Amino acid sequence: MSVEADVFDYVIVGAGAGGCVLANRLAADGTNTVCLLEAGPADSSILLHIPAGLYKTSSNPKYAWQFETEPSPGTANRSIPMSQGKTLGGSTAINGMNYNRGAAADFDEWALQGNRGWGYADVLPYFKRTERRLGACDPFYRGTDGLLPVTDCDWRHPLCDAFIEAALNAGIPRNPDYNAASQAGVGYYQRYIDNGWRVSAARAFLRPIARKKNLDVRTNAQATAVLFEGKRAIGVRYARGGPGHPTSCVKARREVILSAGAANSPKLLQLSGVGAASMLSGLGIPVVHELPGVGANVQDHYIVHLIARVEGIETVSGNGVALLREAAKWMLGRPNFLAVSPSLVYGFANSRDLHSTPDIQLDLALGNYTDHGARRFPVIKLGYYQLRPKSIGHVRAVSADPFQAPLIQPNYLADDQDRQVVINGMKTVQQLFRAPELRRYNCTEELPGPKITDDADRLQFAREIGLTAYHLCGSCRMGPSDSVESVVDHQLRVHGLKGLRVVDASIMPSVPSANTSAAVFMIAEKAADMILGRQPLPALEHHAPGQPAAAE
Repeated sequence: MSVEADVFDYVIVGAGAGGCVLANRLAADGTNTVCLLEAGPADSSILLHIPAGLYKTSSNPKYAWQFETEPSPGTANRSIPMSQGKTLGGSTAINGMNYNRGAAADFDEWALQGNRGWGYADVLPYFKRTERRLGACDPFYRGTDGLLPVTDCDWRHPLCDAFIEAALNAGIPRNPDYNAASQAGVGYYQRYIDNGWRVSAARAFLRPIARKKNLDVRTNAQATAVLFEGKRAIGVRYARGGPGHPTSCVKARREVILSAGAANSPKLLQLSGVGAASMLSGLGIPVVHELPGVGANVQDHYIVHLIARVEGIETVSGNGVALLREAAKWMLGRPNFLAVSPSLVYGFANSRDLHSTPDIQLDLALGNYTDHGARRFPVIKLGYYQLRPKSIGHVRAVSADPFQAPLIQPNYLADDQDRQVVINGMKTVQQLFRAPELRRYNCTEELPGPKITDDADRLQFAREIGLTAYHLCGSCRMGPSDSVESVVDHQLRVHGLKGLRVVDASIMPSVPSANTSAAVFMIAEKAADMILGRQPLPALEHHAPGQPAAAE
């Protein structure tokens, strides 16, 4: 370890959505010194900036942690790949780019669980502060002056339009903005893509302050431990170059902030001696502070994809002339499938009757599919997941070695209600495949196909085919100190410790009914005001759908 340690006001671990926003806000006025540690490299590859590049980067260990879940009955005893971003921008540099806040009720539930200041009226101003909405919007709900551009999908396809028409006629309403007054409905996704380029957290929040002398961004710097004096966090030990390389430490005058994500933040706490005492002792890690909730309360969205074959129309292809044609469109700035998110169309619906409060999210993608005969043909790929799963899992360090991947066990489909929703959701997707609007393309269910005859078959298929939606959260749960599973308080300070906060998806008390990156941007915006001792932005009282908004 180096003898001399660098000293900053704030040390942030992780340059994902949370870390990039915090670095920007804490360093903005030039008075605070900030060190941002990122385990991965700089985001210099063009593949991290072309939206279609995710098909390469998400499976590349240089840019993504190649984690896997533990096998469980809910996955037919399969391990499921769960890559997480490991570069500037974190997962926002490799993910699907869809911008989805969640429903107002999600955040009201956070507040009801004892988290003062986290109801929807409280967090709405921070959602707005983050974004620069490009397109028609209700200014009560949407921000237009933020650093993160949020755009409408500018690429249209007849199959997407036919599916939207089918969903409308089946009873799912059209929704011009699922991030405004109401979530329920169907349409094309909003995303953080601008002029054909992915806008990651690093591109949006780090680039504008890259030349500030009070910000030090260190890449290839994997945090290995939080350093403590008694019960106060005073810095971070990190390694550059992987196992066997020398370590250094950086100290924090004011606070250490963990923004390493729902897998790595709890793991780092545990490696640092913060967690369940019995688990830490079993790993030979000295206990600094017993906090049994670290790594508990894990949730994720479990997505199941069904595939339908179509005829008489092209979908998308990553090969040959079609790819060259789309590349030419990209270079000319024309709409093209290299500059879209993989999931093109959303649907928020009820899995039982399509009309009630949504309990599933639909994701429509287009592509080619190879069957067992090695034939490729165009398909619709329609995925769905339960918006508010009940199953709870955990994340744990498996040794004192900081370079060993954590154990991730989401316990998918462990809860009875989750199993029923996955069955109902499959029936809904199969119903939509049979819609007359898709018959013009001879839409035929390919997977699971006719082998599925009853609910037991549907459940088993879901267990055998389901994957993560990459929405891992909850492992450093926000909640009152008298709750055994709580890790941070409503200001995201770690219970029982000083100078230490967690600001990422791990603090979510329950998974929002959405992709999680938008909520992490919001969490970091709100946390920045807390850290700087500023008054929170004034709450904005939500108005019911169909009623006029109050003036701001």
